[in-house]
Amino acid sequence: MFKVLIVEDEEKIRNELYNILKNNEFDPIKIDNFENVFEIFNKVKPDLILLDINLENEDGFNICMKIREISSVPIIFVTSRDNNIDELMSITIGGDDFITKPYNTQILLARINSILKRAYKTIKKDEMLEVNGVKLNMLSSKVEYNNKDIELTKNEFKILYYIMTNKEKIIARVDILDYLWDSSLFVNDNTLTVNITRIRTKLESLGINDFIKTKRGYGYYV
Repeated sequence: MFKVLIVEDEEKIRNELYNILKNNEFDPIKIDNFENVFEIFNKVKPDLILLDINLENEDGFNICMKIREISSVPIIFVTSRDNNIDELMSITIGGDDFITKPYNTQILLARINSILKRAYKTIKKDEMLEVNGVKLNMLSSKVEYNNKDIELTKNEFKILYYIMTNKEKIIARVDILDYLWDSSLFVNDNTLTVNITRIRTKLESLGINDFIKTKRGYGYYV
């Protein structure tokens, strides 16, 4: 049963979304304290977030950007703001979909199911990608090593996944960039370098040193 976090400050809509999800075999969690959304997210660890833009004392865009720094969890904006700039902004900062109020219940459920299927397709909760003792959890986007783990962002996960699935092969930087573009993740050469550095730093925090190796002037390999 997928866990869905509802971040909506209008009580009537919050309760409506909760009931819709509950009646369709989801595990919904609704919150009414919008000053601690990020902390609640870390505690709940949902499989998907329904996020409004206009919140009491907070902004949905800011919440999305904070979450994207540490997690690739699917985020659907559900909002009464229906202009193109807001929709473009939501996609640019890492949102997975943008639904305007009033919404059609069946369309909302179809969008939720579509995104969950795409995000977690054919992946079992205990399924891991493992190379040299380093495990990549395909569901949680976490790296696990010696009973410790750390979560990756969407870009970091995609990059590490691609390199690990091509173990013992040197992957050209241009091939990684092409792969990310095909995944609708818009990463340039500079950003790739930054992400590789961040992945290495996270791995080192788990005691994993020299896991991603560099072939100077070409690319990376494990």
